[in-house]
Amino acid sequence: MPSTVIAAMRYDEVGRVLTITFRDGRGTYRYFDVPPAEWAAFQTAFSKGTYLNEMFKPKGYRYEKVSYIPRAA
Repeated sequence: MPSTVIAAMRYDEVGRVLTITFRDGRGTYRYFDVPPAEWAAFQTAFSKGTYLNEMFKPKGYRYEKVSYIPRAA
């Protein structure tokens, strides 16, 4: 189901980095040390925005706001 909050998500399995771009102009954020199981749960969540706020954010993953995300080759 498409998200009304999240425009795009990308997960780097090697680096364990989850990148999320928001629809509302908040920008793009990278979350670090995200386990593969967390990414799998995020992908299968009925509501990505609800999962983000109620399950993901409370776990306190380190993050940074980024202004440019290079495209994958």
